[in-house]
Formats: sequence, structure tokens, C-alpha cells
Amino acid sequence: MKFLRTLFKWVIAPITILLILLYAFKLGYLLKAINTIYFNGHTTAFLDDYKQFDNHTIEDGIAQPWPIHSGYNSKNTTKNLQKLNDKFGTIAFMIIKNDSIWLEEYYDGYTKDSHTNSFSMAKSMVSAMLGRAIMEGKIKSLEEPVGNYFSEFNNGIAADLTVGDLSSMASGLNWDESYYSPFSITTRAYFDNNLKELMLGVKVVEEPGKRHEYLSGNTELLGMVISKATGKSLSEYLSATFWQPMGAAHQAFWQIDSEENGMEKAYCCIASNARDFARFGKLYKDHGKWKGQSLLDSSFISKSITPRFKESPQYGYGWWLLDHNQKKFFMMWGHLGQYVIVNPKDNIIIVRLGHKSSDDVDDTHPFNSDIYSYIDEAYNILTK
Repeated sequence: MKFLRTLFKWVIAPITILLILLYAFKLGYLLKAINTIYFNGHTTAFLDDYKQFDNHTIEDGIAQPWPIHSGYNSKNTTKNLQKLNDKFGTIAFMIIKNDSIWLEEYYDGYTKDSHTNSFSMAKSMVSAMLGRAIMEGKIKSLEEPVGNYFSEFNNGIAADLTVGDLSSMASGLNWDESYYSPFSITTRAYFDNNLKELMLGVKVVEEPGKRHEYLSGNTELLGMVISKATGKSLSEYLSATFWQPMGAAHQAFWQIDSEENGMEKAYCCIASNARDFARFGKLYKDHGKWKGQSLLDSSFISKSITPRFKESPQYGYGWWLLDHNQKKFFMMWGHLGQYVIVNPKDNIIIVRLGHKSSDDVDDTHPFNSDIYSYIDEAYNILTK
């Protein structure tokens, strides 16, 4: 009995008090974070973590395989690219030129059929879904107020918040974009089991539409608007409007907050493969057309890959914009170095997926340095 009393006093009671405090201060999500991330040997979200969450399925249709170039994989990876791949844990590297796969390599047990988390590359897909909803008349325009869908954004400066502000990262929301802080709202959103409740509690604290600030909460709120406007879950709408028409080879998975609520993490977390992610690069490269069918309006594409703000030339509407070696690129970009990089003029798409990136962004350099290196090495391979 003495042992049991001691055990209760020094182990069970403190743990019980800690659990009560966590839930009292709405920090219960930390338990899920610890179990999902740290107990799997990681310190942040990881490529295969979609298996640890509930997911909605993005259904595929009739597959449209990528054409394979006659010289497929005939050119060796450069030494510099191999060093990059080893250093940052690349699991997929692919070069598509003139809509044919020229080079395709996989590492660490992954293949062309493997599913991995895309993280924030999903933001570009959600922006595409916004363009499609506008094209279908389900959302009026980029200028439509968010308050038309959620009354919580009908008062004060929040009434000026538009869906275009969300897509271009110009909302003025009080959102902390910290991936490694356990107490940031970004971390909470990743593990919370009720995203809608969380999102309807955020506030607009700066005048919307005035400046670019990258906030994942923007895309989460945008996803909620799209779902409400279309009457479909984001997974259903993405499947119907893009995944199936573009002939994705595999179904994909989109993380949701919980099985009970079933709301997608719109700002991230579509698990698919390099070939199917690349289809969005081709769609935007081809001005919204896919095999003669208009999936997006070309004017929306043009606006998406043009900077909204002169002071922030690195971002349009859901897509990153990069100038390098006197060439213009636009790209999808996800945590840990998930990239779909497109140069329309040269008709090139570069896809890189992996475990980590150089992670050396600062106020004067908005892009990871490894991005430039992957571009350089892809062009070196093509010109060998």
C-alpha cells in the first residue's frame, strides 16, 4: 500500500494534474503532437506523417500517363545534384521538358507510386480551386468579401477581407507562422481536432489587402469559403475539378482535423507523388488548359503568377515567383523542400520531394538556396 501511495503521489497525481491543465488551457493538442511527431523520432512534421492522421481520399479517374522521352534517364545525375540529394534527403527528383519525362530518380525506398506529404504545396492547389469556383460562378470574384460566407468577418476592418486577400497572403490576420514552436497557432492547427472553431476565432488586426505576409491561416479560411460556396468537401471538389480531369495516376489523401469534423487542412497536407503533383505545374504552364479543356480561366492563371505587391515580388495568388539566371519561374513550395518549379518559356517542370531543405530564408532572400541549386543542376543535365 505504501508503494501505491508513493506511486500516486509522485507519478499518477502529477500526470493527472498536467493533463487537466493542458485541456483547461486548450493545449490538449500537444499530446497528439508528442505522440505523432516525437514518438516517431522526428522534431517536426515529416513526409509520411499522413499515416498518423485521419484523411479524406481524393479520388482518381482514368489515368493519363506522362509521355516518356526517348532519352529517358539516359543522362547521369550531376555530382553536385547527387551531393544535394544526399545532404537534404531527396526522395524524388524529376525533370519534365516539352511535357515528357526526361529524368526521374527515386531514393530511400520511395518510388513513382509512393505517397508523401506535400505540405504547403497544397496552398497552390487550393488557389486553383478558388479560380475554378470563380469560373463556375460559385464565388463571385477575387473581390468577394469573406464575410459573405462567415459572419464572424463582417465587422470592422474584417469586413474588407476578400477571398483574393486570402489567396495572395494579404489578410492581416493575427496568425503566428511558427512551425517549431509548440504553442503557435500553426502548430495547434496541425494537431487540433476542430479547425473550424479555431479559424472562426482568429481576428483581422491589420487592414486587409495592403501587404503580403505568408500565413497558413489564410489558406485554411479560404478552403472553408470554397467548401461552403461549392457545397462539397475540398477533397471532393479537388477530385472533380482537377484530379480526375488531369488524369492523376493515383488517388491521393488529404489530412483532416478529425474523423468527427472531417475538415481538410487546406493550408497543407495532400499526400501524393511527384508525377501527379507535376500536373498542376503543367496546367498553369498551359494557361489553364488540359488537353483542350479549360480547367481554369487563363486570366486567373496570369494573375496568379504575377506579383500582387511591388514590394513582395516573390508571391502572386497561391504561387511563388522566382527570377534566376535571367529566367522567370513560378513554383509550388512545401515545408522540408517539396517543390514543383516551372519555367513556361523553356517548357520545363522540375519536381523535387525530400526530407529537408537548406532552410536559409531571411528578409533579403525569400527562397531557400537549394531551390536555385536544383534549378541549376536540372539545366546542367538537360544541356549535357
